[in-house]
Amino acid sequence: MDSLPLPLCTPRLTLRPHRLDDAASLLAYYSRPEVAVHLLEEPWTPEYAAEQSQSLTRRTGLETAARALALVIEHEGRVIGDVALWLTEEELPVAEIGWVLDPRHGARGFAAEAAGALLRAGFETYGLHRVAAQMDARNTASARLAERIGMTREAHLRQNWWSKGEWTDTVVYGALSTDALPG
Repeated sequence: MDSLPLPLCTPRLTLRPHRLDDAASLLAYYSRPEVAVHLLEEPWTPEYAAEQSQSLTRRTGLETAARALALVIEHEGRVIGDVALWLTEEELPVAEIGWVLDPRHGARGFAAEAAGALLRAGFETYGLHRVAAQMDARNTASARLAERIGMTREAHLRQNWWSKGEWTDTVVYGALSTDALPG
């Protein structure tokens, strides 16, 4: 498996590895209840942001021991979100992708630009066969983003996940290396 040259640049964005000093930028949006509502975690505290930042700095590539790549999304030098790609099978080229964008930077196509670039890199650089995205079914913005970057809705799992005191539905999107992706 090849290594992805970083940073990964798009016309408007720079996707780069996490640094410890990103904790405050991540906290600015992960602490927001409207962001955390569809995530597996509660809104972040400053202490949790520091812990997560430390962990994210170790996710530097699918070819590494971490088997994951976590990147911040920068626009004009400011962190506005993050994307990640991680292997889900021990011996097979199959991965999952995820994204979070600061809502203050939404509705401008930044998340689709970043996630689309990472999805294409997963196929072109890492030689993945399949990439999935799983999300809370109520997260319609992420579902639309998955479709915008060329992923196909494959499943709606009813009340399959216990999250924050309630059963939630999950929708699953997938893309194959043979799919024609936009961009």
